[in-house]
Amino acid sequence: MINIRVEQELDYKIVEGVIENAFLNAEFTDNQEHNLVNRLRKSSEFIPELSLVAEIDNKIVGHILFTKINIESNKGSFESLALAPLSVLLDYQNKGIGKALINYGLEVAKNLGYESVVVLGHENYYPKFGFKKASEFDIKPPFEVPDEAFMALELNENGLKNVSGIVKYSNAFFE
Repeated sequence: MINIRVEQELDYKIVEGVIENAFLNAEFTDNQEHNLVNRLRKSSEFIPELSLVAEIDNKIVGHILFTKINIESNKGSFESLALAPLSVLLDYQNKGIGKALINYGLEVAKNLGYESVVVLGHENYYPKFGFKKASEFDIKPPFEVPDEAFMALELNENGLKNVSGIVKYSNAFFE
C-alpha cells in the first residue's frame, strides 16, 4: 500500500538520501539531484504542496517535485511547472511508486490551477502519462537536449494553446 503525502521539513534529510540512492545507477546524472532539490526548496519557485513523498509501511521510498517555471517568448511569459526530479529507492523501483507519484502530483497541480508541466526525462517513460515532445507545442529548452527527451503535458484541454517559447527554469537549476 503506497501512501502519498506532502513532504515535511523533518523529511528533508531522508528525502535527500532517497534521491541520492535513486540516481546511483542513472544513465544521465551528475549525482547532484539531492542538492538541486535542496536549492529549489529555498527558491521562490518552490510550491510546498507539490513536493510529495511516497511511503510504504511508514518508510519514505520515493519523492517527486514540481516547481514553477516560465515559458517566455516575444508574446509574453506563461507560467508552467517543471517536474524534476522523480526519485524512487533502487529496491522499490518498477513497483508503480513513480507512476503513483506522477499521477498524484499531476492531479494536485491541476487542482492548484496550473495548466501544464514540462519534463526532461526518459522518452519511453513519460509519454505513458500523456507527455509529448515539447517541440510539438513550439516549446524549447534553454540548453541543448535531445528533442525526444524534452516533453510537455497539458493538464487541461488546450492548456498550451497559443503558448510557445523558451523555458526559463529557476536559477537553482544552474547553481
